[in-house]
Amino acid sequence: MPLKPRSAPRLAAAAAAALATTGLLAAGPLPGAGAAEPAAGAGAANGVTVTPDPSYQGQPFEGWGTSLVWFANATGDYPDEIREELARLLFSDEGLALNIARYNIGGGNAPDVADYLRAGGAVEGWWRAPEGTTREDTDWWSADDPDDWNPDADATQRWWVERIKDEIDHWEAFSNSPPWFMTVSGYVSGGFDPGTDQLRPDAVADFAAYLTGVVERLEEAHGIEVDTLDPFNEPNTDYWGTQLGPDGEPVGGRQEGAHMGPELQQRVIRALAGELRASETGAVISAMDETNPATFAANWESYPAEVRDLVGQLNVHTYGTSGRTAVRDIAKAQGAPLWMSEVGGDWDPDGQDFTDMASGLGLAQHITDDLRELEPTAWVFWQPVEDYNNMAPGGEFPEGGNWGSIQIPFDCTAGDTLETCPIRTNTKFDTARNFTHYIQPGDRLIATDEPSSTAAVTADGRGATVVHVNGTDEAREVTLDLSKFGRVAPGATVTPVVTDASGALAEQAPVPVTGGSATVTVPAESVTTFLIDGVAGVAPDAAAFQPGQEYQLTGVQSGRALAADDDGTVVIRDADPADPSQSWRVRKLTRGHDNQQRYELSSGAGLGQLAVRDGELVLQPRQGRPDAAAQWISSTTGDGTFTFVNAATGHVLDVTGQATHDGAPVSVWPPSSGANQLWAVTPSRA
Repeated sequence: MPLKPRSAPRLAAAAAAALATTGLLAAGPLPGAGAAEPAAGAGAANGVTVTPDPSYQGQPFEGWGTSLVWFANATGDYPDEIREELARLLFSDEGLALNIARYNIGGGNAPDVADYLRAGGAVEGWWRAPEGTTREDTDWWSADDPDDWNPDADATQRWWVERIKDEIDHWEAFSNSPPWFMTVSGYVSGGFDPGTDQLRPDAVADFAAYLTGVVERLEEAHGIEVDTLDPFNEPNTDYWGTQLGPDGEPVGGRQEGAHMGPELQQRVIRALAGELRASETGAVISAMDETNPATFAANWESYPAEVRDLVGQLNVHTYGTSGRTAVRDIAKAQGAPLWMSEVGGDWDPDGQDFTDMASGLGLAQHITDDLRELEPTAWVFWQPVEDYNNMAPGGEFPEGGNWGSIQIPFDCTAGDTLETCPIRTNTKFDTARNFTHYIQPGDRLIATDEPSSTAAVTADGRGATVVHVNGTDEAREVTLDLSKFGRVAPGATVTPVVTDASGALAEQAPVPVTGGSATVTVPAESVTTFLIDGVAGVAPDAAAFQPGQEYQLTGVQSGRALAADDDGTVVIRDADPADPSQSWRVRKLTRGHDNQQRYELSSGAGLGQLAVRDGELVLQPRQGRPDAAAQWISSTTGDGTFTFVNAATGHVLDVTGQATHDGAPVSVWPPSSGANQLWAVTPSRA
């Protein structure tokens, strides 16, 4: 979660956004139809063709989710009509239809510390301190003493747990900070030096026992099963700091947070794994909820294999976006699910606004980029509900802000109603539903060749969904090329569902598929979901790598081709399609169409197969059935370029030192999303 505003740049062409949704919600219908009907096949400027590719499928999608804190902490004791309307907006099929929830395990400051955190930010810990305990008392707690636990803690967030438990398919617990008595500074808002470790070294075991104990008690009290437990939140950052005023009381820091560098993270993971093995919960460790993919990758690279193997699910945030494909490849090598486990943002620099399409378009493009580049099995909001007061001018943003898809004051009282404590939605609420309503649990994300579009095949394999973001100020002609599907039924149709300035989720008349494609003109500044009925399977020629075909692999950074030398080394050379040393056979070793298929890469000139031995890339004599060291997992964003991940080491095919000269050596390196690890694949010779 953000310590300070981190807003993505507004889409350049969204400056002229017009009125969008109703904005203010009371009990009653959600914003619905009203968008102008797009004309099938009508001409429009800046047309694009989108080709969904079911030959490259993600793992079954788990769904869409949210963290409960801080909105749950703030609203859990609101009047029923307000809480129920929020629940409807978040978890019902009319609302965002979320099916994943992340419960925040509060740390909690000492009893003698007055609350100084932002509204909703002071999440109660599950400990019970002896009477008279102060911030100076740090050695009283024992996980084995029932008197040191408060089973009734955190009533407001837990109201939400009880209310939504029948809607949730996957529960995750996570921590922002250890309790104050386990920290170096003595405060849950972070250390006095935000760049140094905040968990005391002698408290690692206690912290693991605390997290496990909370999960056990939460499960027993509410009859739920927590699937994953993440002990960190953006740990290797300098976001989390506490300052003391002249009176010795804390004045800095507005939320719980704790710096923990990679070495301390490893200690916590080891201790937590031991606690979970001995516990009654079936939760496994997820980690490490880092603020961006690049920092995640750096942390992960420092973990030894035995620590990596203790992590059952990889979690990353996308407040920064560089390195998405690196984390994608890390997860594939690890064979573990990957979640985009938190992000939020403004996407509109013009202040708090509930009708401007800019914020909705910004969120929609961010989701699209996350799904295409990360290939996550779940996408989770930081929190769709934000404090209206904090987002208003004079709050955290000088001119107001658009964090949250839903805003409500976090200071409402027991006497308030929906009229006096209104709930407002902005255009992010509308555009998010273009994804959450139509890409559902069990569906599989598939590749597309157009960066403003994401696609999925339905769980039963009998349909597909494409979500397209038109962030320009002109209507756009979108052609859906369905040629990569194995079967397009004679009566196949494409049904557009449009969100733009005139309305949300406006379902239009089905457009017939003719000649294997359909063309629809979508409005300016819109997000359109295309529901494709009558397609199934995978066309024989859809896969990037075809049996019997040889390929040239050209480095994106260097423009030179991968070549096998007679001396057994691998280099890049000036591209020459007629050079047999630059031809490669890419032979599929596994069956299926998911994104973790394995391949053999062997020289078309008969010089051997690529393998990693003792950390080095080698050309070795071909094996009948290559071992893991000679197996490669390919990844793509659908643009014709690929990375190749070694199945044994997790390292990728890499031009050493980012060199670009003829004859530069090629080896392997940890995934970095660098252009020197990206290869354009084109047929060379049959």
